[in-house]
Amino acid sequence: MEYIKIRLLDDFGQIGSKFEKTIEDMFRSVRPGFTLAERTWKPPMDMNETPEEVIIVAEVPGVDKDDLEVEISSKAVRIKGKRYARHCTDNATYRLAELQYGDFERVLFLPSLIDPEIVSAAYQNGLLEIRLAKQPPERIHKIPIQDG
Repeated sequence: MEYIKIRLLDDFGQIGSKFEKTIEDMFRSVRPGFTLAERTWKPPMDMNETPEEVIIVAEVPGVDKDDLEVEISSKAVRIKGKRYARHCTDNATYRLAELQYGDFERVLFLPSLIDPEIVSAAYQNGLLEIRLAKQPPERIHKIPIQDG
């Protein structure tokens, strides 16, 4: 017997968010500051793994280093921050408004356990690079069994 997954709430949420996005995009072409709700954006990120570490690179140009926050656990990384619109003026007529501003937050679940004590993060040229050392594999100890 095959099971069919039905997710009504997710579908309705997507329809509502698509509708809101369409209305926002329509009004933003006239007034770029227009939003129905607080704007969020998702910066693109890469994650790769070597035998020794997990490396995450987030593309966050225009975000000040002081507006970035990274939290880690042995299983996940949380990256959040904010990009401000610095070039907006009230008397300008916008012909195109595609850059995204506002808060962002991403939680990335790691492919293997890491050591939260051995982590480094660097920010240069709009790229945030986080290097996470993997935990060494558990050693299995054989215990001799003694006679009675």
